[in-house]
Amino acid sequence: MKDAQAAFYESLPLQKDFIRLAEPARFAAVPDDWVLGVADIVNSTGEIAKGRYKTVNMVGAAVISAMINALKGQEFPYVFGGDGAGFAVPASAVDIARTVLAELRRWADEEFSITLRVALVPVSEIRLAGKDLRVARYAPSDGVDYAMFSGGGLAWAEAQMKEGRFDVAPAEQGAQPDLTGLSCRWSNSKTRRGKIISLVVQPTPNATESDFADLAQSILSAAERLERAGHPVPENGPPISWPPPDVALDAHVSRAGGNLLAQKLKLLGQNLLIALLFKTGKRLGEFDPGHYKQMVSRNADFRKFDDGLKMTLDCDLATLSQIKMLLEQARGQGKVRYGLHVQDEAMMTCFVPSATRDDHVHFVDGASGGYAQAAAVMQG
Repeated sequence: MKDAQAAFYESLPLQKDFIRLAEPARFAAVPDDWVLGVADIVNSTGEIAKGRYKTVNMVGAAVISAMINALKGQEFPYVFGGDGAGFAVPASAVDIARTVLAELRRWADEEFSITLRVALVPVSEIRLAGKDLRVARYAPSDGVDYAMFSGGGLAWAEAQMKEGRFDVAPAEQGAQPDLTGLSCRWSNSKTRRGKIISLVVQPTPNATESDFADLAQSILSAAERLERAGHPVPENGPPISWPPPDVALDAHVSRAGGNLLAQKLKLLGQNLLIALLFKTGKRLGEFDPGHYKQMVSRNADFRKFDDGLKMTLDCDLATLSQIKMLLEQARGQGKVRYGLHVQDEAMMTCFVPSATRDDHVHFVDGASGGYAQAAAVMQG
């Protein structure tokens, strides 16, 4: 359903240098007649305390995968936040977005007993409130690109959603969003440098855009000195084992209302074949396991701008201390709020439309609370 409205996002240049995205000039204003969709999980910290963070991640990523499937190839900006997600669509896709969000609310409740908060916020309302919604496209590889957001509009919309504004009611019982391609078959990636850190940094009203850009560039420059800029996923992809650690979760996501045990057995068979292919390195038709694993790592979304800076880094203690010093200095000046959560592993949630193409999407987060836990301990 490509149209003239959608051409705005498709026409944006692909940025290759992540540090340059700290510059406000790299972002373009989203058109006034677009709508911003936001979603998050109520009491995600409580779910983390129950050991359900992988489920929290999966429900957050489901928002994006369901929208990608519903829009059938139309490019649109989206961002994964750990316990939620945000996306923007043109006016022509608002009804689709409303249907998808309604289905997701019902599905999350019925499948996982998780309450998903969702809202659709007109971009014009964001600007009336004195905020903006600007977007850029960052391409970590030739296979995928990710949206980056700035302007304060995303954070404002999330705050409005939490107050009950712009709410989308849940669909009827039994509603099933199309989550084809959403999976979590990889094992966690253990730290190789010291600690996996999940970092959330947001500017305060006292910070100018150039204040925050300078701080972001300083933090990113510190991270750049790490091997592979602190990328938490090994260059040849995360580990894979059989049986996969989250096969029951995968079965819940992919059963589409069908029998859970039957879907679990089906996935065990599929994953056994996949594990054997990765172990032997043998091709199957057009599927090249060696190339695929490298693209998983290259495509991984481990750092992003979404009205602030979020990163999941494999970090040594010296670099962690340097980043903390930069953050504390900015916080002391009243320029930022930040949250930092330290853990030993990173995890990945994936959307794979086809294993034989390079456009598979991989969302990275810390494995024991990640972004959600970092946001819960924000200081500033």
